[in-house]
Amino acid sequence: MTARILVAGASLGGLRAAEQLRAAGWTGAVTVVGDEPHMPYNRPPLSKEVLAGKAPFASLAFTPKAAAQDVEWRLGTKVVAARLTERTVTLDDGSTVAYDGLVVATGVRPRRLRCPGPLDGRHMVRTLAQARNLRDELTRPGARVVVVGAGFIGCEVAATAVGLGVAEVTVVDPLPLPMVGPLGPLLARALLRRHEERGVRFALGVGVTGFEGEDRVTGVRLADGAVLPADVVVESVGSVANVEWLEDNGLDLSDGVLTDEQLRVGGRPEVIAVGDVARFPNARYDGVPRRVEHWSIPTDTAKHAAKALVAHLGGSDKELAPFTPLPTFWSDQHGFRLQSFGAPVLGLDDVRVLDGDPEGDVLVGYHVDGRLTGVVALGGHAVATSAARYRAQLLKQPAPTS
Repeated sequence: MTARILVAGASLGGLRAAEQLRAAGWTGAVTVVGDEPHMPYNRPPLSKEVLAGKAPFASLAFTPKAAAQDVEWRLGTKVVAARLTERTVTLDDGSTVAYDGLVVATGVRPRRLRCPGPLDGRHMVRTLAQARNLRDELTRPGARVVVVGAGFIGCEVAATAVGLGVAEVTVVDPLPLPMVGPLGPLLARALLRRHEERGVRFALGVGVTGFEGEDRVTGVRLADGAVLPADVVVESVGSVANVEWLEDNGLDLSDGVLTDEQLRVGGRPEVIAVGDVARFPNARYDGVPRRVEHWSIPTDTAKHAAKALVAHLGGSDKELAPFTPLPTFWSDQHGFRLQSFGAPVLGLDDVRVLDGDPEGDVLVGYHVDGRLTGVVALGGHAVATSAARYRAQLLKQPAPTS
């Protein structure tokens, strides 16, 4: 029987895993299973270009590399259970698929607010279908929009809505500033000012307790008793890793699926994890396992994990160097860009302006014990380019000593 690697998840992580398995020398069968009916596509534009009506689906779809053209894609099918000891997975149609190697690439889904009130009129932005539905709502004349959550997606949706001419856009968050968690107060205040100057309203430091309306949402009820009128609500309150199908296998699934420094799962060298769902240690920093939800991570994890899996299935006992990626993210809002390299969130206690001024374009450095751990630029092309110059410095830094 032909040896098979099963890739559970058909988003960017699943695609890159399939491609990297071939690049690593795997010549056996590769089957990718995913619950969406589409081939993998680029998700970041969903909250920006797709909502703005500037990007059709054809522009988002990824084309598999030539070496992966023989990969089998089973789309519109969900993996619902796994028996790692038996090396089988169960699909939602009741069928069972055996594997020699397993790639966990099931990603994340948006977290939903558990508040009383109607569901109609409440949206999330994770899939193409969700983005299309939200765009239809945002283009309704006179729509009043409330975005719950002032993180990356929430701020991007608010900026896109204002750009579409939506007259009333309000962002709600229990934290005192937008994106203060990943950026810290200095940049968060600068971000708040930029949004407010362009017409976005904020209700900060207050949570949501419920939604008004009978069949459809008409308002958002806040913890301080206020009610924000709303025709459209966008929930952007974080994500949940899709790991339920891995339960009852003795794995640590407390926040995604825990891996070792080779992205192997549960001490099983035939099982690897890639993308947003993987919680891995990174010796470049402190070695604490974390999930990283940045666009570059599916590609970075797939490249390393595929080598480890193919080496094991090929009988090699040679250990690869530990996986130590340099996280990268960007976010486009109102025509300006947030560009980051490294791990700013680890250096929030020591934030320094490296170039520019928070009132304009600015480049900020984040430090741990005086050591630069990440940079973030806020502004136009020039300052984003300045941030990129620190990438080599961050890559060359030795791992911290314990």
